[in-house]
Amino acid sequence: MAGAPLAPECSPGTSGNPFVSGWYADPDIKFYNGVYWVYPTYSAPYDEQTYLDAFSSSDLIHWTKHSKVLDKANVSWATRAIWAPSPIFRNNTYYLYFGANDIQSNGQLGGIGVAKSNNPGGPYVDAIGRPLISTFINGAQPIDQNVFIDDDGQAYLYYGGWGHCNVVRLNSDMISLDSSSFKEITPSGYVEGALMFKRNGKYYLMWSEGGWTGPDYRVSYGMADSPLGPFPKAGTILSQNAAIATGSGHNTVVNVPGTDDWYIFYHRRPLGETDGNHRVLAYDRMYFNSDGTIKPVEMSSQDNFCDGNALGWTTYGATWTVSNGRYVTQRSPDAKALLNTNFSALTHEADVTPGASGDAGLMFRVSNPGAGLDAYKGYYAGIAAGSDRVILGKANAGTWTELASATAAIDPNVTYHLKVVANGDRISVYLNHSTVPSVTAIDATYASGALGLRAHDSAAAFDNVKATKPPGAIFYADGGYGGLGISLDPGSYTLAQLNAAGIPNDWMSSLRVPAGWTVQVYQDDNFAGTMWTFTADTPLIPQGANDKMSSVKIFAQ
Repeated sequence: MAGAPLAPECSPGTSGNPFVSGWYADPDIKFYNGVYWVYPTYSAPYDEQTYLDAFSSSDLIHWTKHSKVLDKANVSWATRAIWAPSPIFRNNTYYLYFGANDIQSNGQLGGIGVAKSNNPGGPYVDAIGRPLISTFINGAQPIDQNVFIDDDGQAYLYYGGWGHCNVVRLNSDMISLDSSSFKEITPSGYVEGALMFKRNGKYYLMWSEGGWTGPDYRVSYGMADSPLGPFPKAGTILSQNAAIATGSGHNTVVNVPGTDDWYIFYHRRPLGETDGNHRVLAYDRMYFNSDGTIKPVEMSSQDNFCDGNALGWTTYGATWTVSNGRYVTQRSPDAKALLNTNFSALTHEADVTPGASGDAGLMFRVSNPGAGLDAYKGYYAGIAAGSDRVILGKANAGTWTELASATAAIDPNVTYHLKVVANGDRISVYLNHSTVPSVTAIDATYASGALGLRAHDSAAAFDNVKATKPPGAIFYADGGYGGLGISLDPGSYTLAQLNAAGIPNDWMSSLRVPAGWTVQVYQDDNFAGTMWTFTADTPLIPQGANDKMSSVKIFAQ
């Protein structure tokens, strides 16, 4: 059998998240002289937040760290909690606005400051020797500042915590304010993290809602014809994904010059992290509808290793390296590499290059990984050059059960595209973009878990790893998108049809609904009895509807 088509070129957003190592949050981004610069908060206990790092990239793929571009040693009044830097270039000077000291009342020293440098990589030094905004105005804590220069040259500062958002005009010197221009523009749901940008004549205000240490942190936005608003809430576009990360928020956006390509940069908390400061930087593509509204952002779980690293991967049983844009392991009894994910219904695919012996492929719904042979619980689909087979099976902490296999011509050191679609208890494996699965099995042993890569007694290389939830509404057996997940396309499903899809009677505790879709759940068969309507993700079905689905209708946008 011929190998898979050549992999696509490297492009922004495809080399994995987090895109830099370390605990960081609250990113802001600017494009200076052909280089993208990201300035985040160093995410640590407040007393340790005494400096700011930056990261630069010419292609949004390869990133260089610039340590301590701003340090409290260069700001006489800042002692701790240096937060949310916002950069801008004007007057032949690079400015960096920041919050410091986390003041709780007007009697404390701190607030929003401004530093300057003749280089985007710093060092930045305090521009005025005091805070630019040092008091609570309109109830807004002076934090989370964002600077924006309109097309007419007028500069604005948007800021505020404690559920209040202000805007104030900056004077042309960029280090003083028009003190008569403070205006509260707090939109519905606003908590913190204001961000302003402009596209096609429309002003977009973005902000964060929820608690920054909790899983409900999210990004919403509003649109206006003026930089002063008002900004009625247009929707929430970024929220937690229980399969990938929680606590996603405090964002920035960037437009690739000369295009209408936009990316949203934000922080999120890896699954299982309980320390509120354990946040990492991520970014994903952001798309607009024809009317200018923003489509919900899908967190990505992918890696093409074009950045030369394997951030976010955890390895077991072997040494893994990134070489020539591929993730490579040498021959060992059982080499595993896993991403910290928790998918149930999923599509998981990669380009796989097996060695001359053994097999190599994809792991999914994995838990309890270890370094020994088959030392995990979960499923594995692989290809074997030595025996010319496609294999699907499962491990149970050291024991292996083959679920299905098929003959296929597999040559060593040739790249094949391997894809797994797991929807409920139905698992199908596809080779080289075929629309017909090579093997299919029915098994419900494992409902959800991590995904990853595996080489068994084989050297192997992997590229273009990507996992997504399948299209359609996803019904979960447990609350919080837990237990077995089954995806259904638009249509009407009687009890018999639901059973045929693997959904038993009176079975559903949480639900994911694609943007613009509507799901109608009926208590009785044939669309009778009490009906519940869902138009958005629901992590826990209301008590009256829990475990009471006997028929369902799904309408797409």
